[in-house]
Amino acid sequence: MTKEELKIVFLGTPDFAVESLKRIVDGGYNVVGVVTMPDKPAGRGHKLYQSPVKEFAVAHGLHLMQPVKLKDPEFVDELRALDADLFVVIAFRMLPEVVWTMPRLGTFNLHASLLPRYRGAAPINWAVINGDRETGVTTFFLKHEIDTGDIIAQERVEILPTDNVGDVHDRLMMLGADLTIKTIDDIIAGTLTTIPQDQLTGGEEPTPAPKIFKETCKIDWNVPAVKIHNLVRGLSPYPAAWSTLMDDDAELGAVKIFETRIDEASAGSLTPGEISYEDGKLYVGSGDGKRVEILSLQAPGKRRMPTADFLRGSRLGSPRFV
Repeated sequence: MTKEELKIVFLGTPDFAVESLKRIVDGGYNVVGVVTMPDKPAGRGHKLYQSPVKEFAVAHGLHLMQPVKLKDPEFVDELRALDADLFVVIAFRMLPEVVWTMPRLGTFNLHASLLPRYRGAAPINWAVINGDRETGVTTFFLKHEIDTGDIIAQERVEILPTDNVGDVHDRLMMLGADLTIKTIDDIIAGTLTTIPQDQLTGGEEPTPAPKIFKETCKIDWNVPAVKIHNLVRGLSPYPAAWSTLMDDDAELGAVKIFETRIDEASAGSLTPGEISYEDGKLYVGSGDGKRVEILSLQAPGKRRMPTADFLRGSRLGSPRFV
């Protein structure tokens, strides 16, 4: 079978998925259908938001499907009528068995972690939040339990100390596209091999990567400085870590924090959450006594800005974060 003969259905939603779809289309592979989320209202004007995958599919004249329910009989019939050989899933919803068992060569998923580490919705965030030095991408065949299928292939990448989750996301997006193409080519060539994930766990429970909620992003200033710093990195630029700013017992609102640095020189000078500021710099006390310097932030109702600009426009008395 050639790549022109292999009929592929692609399922995905965000920018992370678009790069792989673009490589598949540009590479001359036969994409017979694209499945993405329905349009939904977004923003103040409630304008209908189209997923990045939909925008790409429409721009390239691909057959597009946007089912509200993946078990809808009309959608299932339309999907089956495409007679696809292979489904490729990247950053999409959990598929029902009637869908992922449909193609004769199976359904594989590209996941942004080195499975079995970080099963779940936010693998890139949690790798950075936990201070990992390495992450990667994995392709695997789908099975009943989420992110548990047999592994096809993996590629690794270093997480640099200066990286935030946006930096790692972009590198994994490109690396993932490479691995997606390699996986498809191995399927065409019949050279593909797989390994069950339980052979890689070493008897340990796989690391979870649950969805990020607002409370996940709230900074606890009582923990060591490195944990605060990694939380900020793991949530920047989006959705961003935050903390409530108090000044002279008045609540000024939630401040988003995008960049930090650990100041090793002045341990013990501030209590957790206590703020000092001087010469355009702002420091916050942490649980192990080390000061966390905030480099950029976003005050309520304001744009993101360097801390020095924030301090020039603020009149703070005795501030602290809680």
